[in-house]
Amino acid sequence: MKNAIKSYGSSDILHKLENKDSLFLCAIASTRISRIPGITGAGATPELTDYTPAADVELVLNGKPQCLPDIAKTIVDGVPTPTPAVITKASVELADIPFLVADAGAAVKPNLPYFKINEEPGGNIKMGKAVKNSKDIFDRGVMLGRTLSKLTDHLVIGESTPAGTTTALGVLTAMGYDVDHKISGSTPENPHKLKHQLVEDGLQAAGFSAGELSSRPFEAVNAVGDPMIPAVAGIAVGSSVPVTLAGGTQMMAVCAIISEAAPDFNFDNLAVATTIFVAEDKNADINYISRQIAGTTVFAVDPEFERSESGLKNYTTGSVKEGVGAGGAMMAAILKGIDVGDIRRKTEDICRRML
Repeated sequence: MKNAIKSYGSSDILHKLENKDSLFLCAIASTRISRIPGITGAGATPELTDYTPAADVELVLNGKPQCLPDIAKTIVDGVPTPTPAVITKASVELADIPFLVADAGAAVKPNLPYFKINEEPGGNIKMGKAVKNSKDIFDRGVMLGRTLSKLTDHLVIGESTPAGTTTALGVLTAMGYDVDHKISGSTPENPHKLKHQLVEDGLQAAGFSAGELSSRPFEAVNAVGDPMIPAVAGIAVGSSVPVTLAGGTQMMAVCAIISEAAPDFNFDNLAVATTIFVAEDKNADINYISRQIAGTTVFAVDPEFERSESGLKNYTTGSVKEGVGAGGAMMAAILKGIDVGDIRRKTEDICRRML
């Protein structure tokens, strides 16, 4: 089964996680820049991206979104590409993994029980005022991580934050990492120029230059980040069990915050798990970034969507790629003995019912 998990570093942590009880937590958040046309594909229109995080977790837990009449999707050549929440739903159901939700600052709140870490969504990074209270968000995340890790052997943390790759670019740039054209995106044509211009404008508005905040992680988030980043970083730091950060290049920003905010953190107990669509994205390089941050290990799962007859095939040509912890959810399921082919077939079944 583990052959379905590709490692881009040490695979030692997999031995700690195999057949362990896992708990999945999805942190949801919003940032105003998701409304900029062309910045993200995480919604049918820029305006609907505010609803995407709530709709995603409602789909996983309730079987359908309640804040929207239909599941979140991206239209590619007239074909709907479903939200990666369908992959996460298939994975956690097959492996019987508990799924919980934390609000890190979602514009629209989901109609289900959730942990409240932060109420207010992120602002417009172009103004250099993205998050008001990232240190407080981090500290509340630490509290939640301490509690949740008492309930499981393995904590998997995913996220749903439309335009989160742009805010991740902002944080990593502010902290001095080499991320030029290395951050992934949810569209086939990654709008690198637009993203870099937003970050440059935001840092200038905040009075900083690239790299100036290398040892001031929370100032980096406050200027050009989003509230999900400190929330997930805090949860991971607070955990007393191994943590899998289930996501793409957004999780590199989380790792950067952890590295500076908690210098004694043991990265041997942390991995990043994503989909093969992010790990082998020709317009980005998550593995190059990971080598700059405490040698963080990246794992990737290939659901073999080229075999699919539905809009899932669009993932193989660069649409969506990752989200709602899809890669980490698949990895956790595989480590419990679930075949990746079964995950794909169940995902297709969910899509047929939803679309």
